[in-house]
Amino acid sequence: QLQLVESGGGLVQPGGSLRLSCAASGFTSDYVAIGWFRQAPGKEREGVSCISGSGGSTNYADSVKGRFTISRDNAKNTVYLEMNSLKPEDTAVYYCASRWAPYCGATILLDEYAYWGQGTQVTVSS
Repeated sequence: QLQLVESGGGLVQPGGSLRLSCAASGFTSDYVAIGWFRQAPGKEREGVSCISGSGGSTNYADSVKGRFTISRDNAKNTVYLEMNSLKPEDTAVYYCASRWAPYCGATILLDEYAYWGQGTQVTVSS
C-alpha cells in the first residue's frame, strides 16, 4: 500500500529554519516526482515545490524561491524540504504528494498528484 508520511514541522521564529521530511513506502519513489504543498487557514492548498524521480529537476513557487530547497534520498525513499528565512506567511499545514509521472510539471498543480500524506503543521511566529 502506497503511503507518504510527513514529519519535521513545528514552531519557529521569523527568520528561522525547519527541515520537513516525506517518507514514502509501498512504491519505488524514484519512479515518481514528489511535490510539497501547503494550506493556510482559510486559504486554498497551493503548490510549493516539486522534485523529479531522479532528483535532477526541481521547481518552486515564486513565494519560496531562494528560501526553500527540495531534495531527495532515493536510497531512503525520503524527500526533504529545507525551509530557511521563514516568514509568518509561511505558516500552514505542509503536505507531500506523489505525482503520476517521474517528472515535474511546469507548474505545481494539485490535480496531478494522486497520493497524499496527512500533513505536518509549520507555525512561524515570535
